[in-house]
Amino acid sequence: MKNTSNSKAKGDDGENRAAKFYSDKGFEIIERNFRTRFGELDLIVQKGDLLVFAEVKALPNGNPEILAEEVGERKRRKIVETAKCFLKIHRQYSNKIIRFDVVAIDVPGWESVRLLENAFSDN
Repeated sequence: MKNTSNSKAKGDDGENRAAKFYSDKGFEIIERNFRTRFGELDLIVQKGDLLVFAEVKALPNGNPEILAEEVGERKRRKIVETAKCFLKIHRQYSNKIIRFDVVAIDVPGWESVRLLENAFSDN
């Protein structure tokens, strides 16, 4: 049985590290854990005309194949639909360039925070 409090703590730590990673690169954190009926967006960040919706995955016992499964087609569709909801609510971002990233945390064999920039698109 999965320890949900431990999983939540690991997820929160991963999101904090991803947020710091983006901040260190000059991005502004717009929102964390934005939720709708479609799903959740872990991080929404912006820099200039770029708005990034980032999925954060902490996988200390994982590998790139597990990461690909974790962010499969169904998950990507949920992220895109949730991003569309965010943009409908927050119209001030409607003219931004949109990018969908995946931030992998603690995947063995990779740097501790690895950005998969423009990991997927909405089409």
